[in-house]
Amino acid sequence: MLALHAHRYYVLDDPQIPDAEYDRLFQELQAIEAAHPELLTADSPTQRVIGQVLPGLRPVRHAVPMLSIDTETDTTPEGARKFDARVRSALKLDEAAPSVEYAAELKFDGLAMNLRYESGVLVLAATRGDGETGEDVTQNIRTIGQIPLRLIGVDAPVLEVRGEVYMRRDHFERLNDQQREKGEKTYVNPRNTAAGAVRQLDPAATATRPLSFFAYGLGEVQGWEVPATHAGILDAFAAMGLPVSADRAVVQGAEGLIEFHVAMGAKRDALPFDIDGVVYKVDSRALQQQLGFKTREPRWAVAHKYPAQEQMTVVRDIDIQVGRTGKLTPVAKLEPVFVGGTTVSNATLHNEDATRRKDVRIGDTVIVRRAGDVIPEVVGVVLDRRPADVGEPLDLYKRLGGKCPICGSAIAREEGEVDWRCSGGLFCPAQRKQAILHFAQRRALDVEGLGDKLVDQLVDAGVIRTLPDLFKLGLASLNALDRMGDKSAQNLLANLEKSKRTTLARFLYGLGIRHVGETTAKDLARHFGALDRLMDASLEHLLDVPDVGPIVASSVRTFFDQPHNREVVEQLRAAGVSWGESDGAPEASAPKPLAGKVVVLTGTLPTLSRDQAKDLLEAAGAKVTGSVSKKTDWVVAGAEAGSKLDKARELGIAVLGEDELLALLAAPG
Repeated sequence: MLALHAHRYYVLDDPQIPDAEYDRLFQELQAIEAAHPELLTADSPTQRVIGQVLPGLRPVRHAVPMLSIDTETDTTPEGARKFDARVRSALKLDEAAPSVEYAAELKFDGLAMNLRYESGVLVLAATRGDGETGEDVTQNIRTIGQIPLRLIGVDAPVLEVRGEVYMRRDHFERLNDQQREKGEKTYVNPRNTAAGAVRQLDPAATATRPLSFFAYGLGEVQGWEVPATHAGILDAFAAMGLPVSADRAVVQGAEGLIEFHVAMGAKRDALPFDIDGVVYKVDSRALQQQLGFKTREPRWAVAHKYPAQEQMTVVRDIDIQVGRTGKLTPVAKLEPVFVGGTTVSNATLHNEDATRRKDVRIGDTVIVRRAGDVIPEVVGVVLDRRPADVGEPLDLYKRLGGKCPICGSAIAREEGEVDWRCSGGLFCPAQRKQAILHFAQRRALDVEGLGDKLVDQLVDAGVIRTLPDLFKLGLASLNALDRMGDKSAQNLLANLEKSKRTTLARFLYGLGIRHVGETTAKDLARHFGALDRLMDASLEHLLDVPDVGPIVASSVRTFFDQPHNREVVEQLRAAGVSWGESDGAPEASAPKPLAGKVVVLTGTLPTLSRDQAKDLLEAAGAKVTGSVSKKTDWVVAGAEAGSKLDKARELGIAVLGEDELLALLAAPG
């Protein structure tokens, strides 16, 4: 069993169990062999580094074997202390002896690689394989831009550099996005994607995968003076032009190891690549030689793992949750499992397409991943454990009967989108908090003092159920809330009263109609002038509005086709929310010196906020967009302007400062 899973992991790059499960089986085999030495065989997985040469790739005999290192699975500080104790014992150091100096670095989750340089030129790249014989992947490795084809300042006859080929998480996500756009299979994780890319028979295929590399060790060396410490070797690598991780340190004794382990554990989820632990190495090469090896591993190094981020469990059911924006998310109800440092019983399946692509069904054994504070997710199915009575593939619409499980409104999925959504909007309890916060934000009705925590209290206490309830609040109901003083309550009521007088554009934006942002709300208000005309507008009339396309028009029509949304609008008007019908185009009679001009804002202006500048420009007739193109007339740039400023200069577009903008706005039309 262990050999089978090892073959899938190392040879086929298609593991069917998580690393933690493999480690458990490996440790179980070690224990059995220790208790029954007569069962130990030369071909046991514990006696060699697993792997084989794939057909089609030329075998390469390593001049110096590529051995693995021991793994310390005790993820507590005790794991570091155990290693330090073993080293001190092997070196015969008593308690009075100074601390051992260690090089501490990251344990990358990728594919081990040996790079052979002759006279400073890359001549061969080989995978680890079985440790004795690997695979020639030179042409593929040449496609990785991080790996130098010639070393800087090195002309030694032979210098073999060992390290890890890996894929950054952002590159992995981008690759999967491209796969989805092409309608092709997505990849499960960065490690196996990197390994598969390296072992392609066609280097052109490898070149399409965004791979990276870190150097961390030596193989055969001829004619190069090896530094006296491991840290010195890494520094030398960096000077040669080889990529070396900056997350490394030389530390003193067990406490230094523990400090590094804790620090990297806290940083783990923020790293742009995956690690599953850290590696400790006795820094002195002289002490390394003195310590030597045991069977398959050096005594002077160990990998100290973190809590497993992947585990196996069973899907007991699939629920559909409604998010704050109406998005419907399938959630796997799991047999509870300890993963990522906590017990997990729910894991997101993201959406119907992702669930069907992974073919997750009720009754399946799945691999669950939880990294740090990230929501647990199902990353794959263990197909060889699928029961005969497994459920059907997920059909979200059929499962819900086409209706939101919370409010009963129709669910819809726009063309080209992966997410189903509840159309209940203002009416749906699951979307209530989001709807209130959006309605009250500064760019909408601008209710100062109505923030996240207060909305949570109001909704959770049942004081507010719909938007019109905001304008029914009184001092008594507010004073009953925790940490709500009389003065704060009075200020909030005054701000609510003030917010009732608004503009049609702000009101439309505040309703939270999908795809209707500030600019579109202004376009709709200008075009129709009155809310009733907009609510009754046909799709054809909506499409007459400048910059309103089929998706926006359909979204507006769907919103106002829901009786409960119309009812909320009428209740808001009855509560006193109002605007003049001319508010649809409040600046119609004002001069428009920038009519038809397209402007982009970037950076921080000296006195104007981004919103203030945008308001001034739009009042002058300009259209403010978020990206620079050939259609852009001006880019208004402030401090710390970024890529938009670079793009403007590249396209020869005029760049204005705040003073020039104000002068432009003051000029006669």
